Amino acid sequence: MTRKGILLAGGTGSRLWPITLGVSKQLLPIYDKPMIYYPLSVLMLSGIREVAIITTPEDQPQFQRLLGDGDQWGMQFTWIIQDRPEGLAQAYLLARDFLNGAPSAMVLGDNIFFGHGLPEVLARANEQDSGGTVFGYHVADPERYGVAIFDADGRVTELVEKPAVPRSNFAITGLYFLDGRAPDIAAGIKPSARGELEIVDLLEHYRAESSLQVERMGRGFAWLDTGTPGSLLEAGNFVRTLEERQGMQVGSPDEIAFRQGWIDRTALADRAQAFAKSSYGRHLAGILRDKGQ
Repeated sequence: MTRKGILLAGGTGSRLWPITLGVSKQLLPIYDKPMIYYPLSVLMLSGIREVAIITTPEDQPQFQRLLGDGDQWGMQFTWIIQDRPEGLAQAYLLARDFLNGAPSAMVLGDNIFFGHGLPEVLARANEQDSGGTVFGYHVADPERYGVAIFDADGRVTELVEKPAVPRSNFAITGLYFLDGRAPDIAAGIKPSARGELEIVDLLEHYRAESSLQVERMGRGFAWLDTGTPGSLLEAGNFVRTLEERQGMQVGSPDEIAFRQGWIDRTALADRAQAFAKSSYGRHLAGILRDKGQ
């Protein structure tokens, strides 16, 4: 079955209060684009065209105004309400009907991924028919994350959520490729001490049956979690530096859709015209000129 995407953009964004009291965290700007563009782009780079977007009931109209039904990018969006945030694994229960037995790739709405060769890494994960693939990233503060512990042969032996004394510096990023069993497995998870369905407990099921791959992202990749004011600023500066230095866009759904062949030159030209007064629109117009179109 074709893999479907889940983009989790719910929650209260309480670590960013008072900024997020009036607007969803995933709608905040990361330099020149709304935050949600970046994780959406990761799903698109994976070749995924059907995506369920999970939001709070209060924020959903704003997301729909921004993203529509996905047709402008040759995609199809399904909108799902999350009344209360009860852990990351809850997303698989909310998306059960949407998935309908299909494998999935779930990305968190505040995660940004960048690096040469990222599409190839995503393609390898997408090709896995069974089990799951997640990504480990070396961090200086692993106590803030779910952590993967490896043996001498590089096999993951344990997953630990926010360890007080970390035995590994490899954090599990907010991108999860899982097979079609994920909703059923999530349904069997018991809430943790903080009352949430933990994603680590879901992944541990796959690890225990030796069907979980943890691919370590090397030095050539960047993973940014934009959940705090400091990390929000750092992410914006990171994107600005790349774009101004290279003259390219980071996290552009319009460019990705065009290069994937999901939209034609006329559709891209329409988008470029709609954004003509911004650097984003000028970049889209430049793509058409570079292609000799």
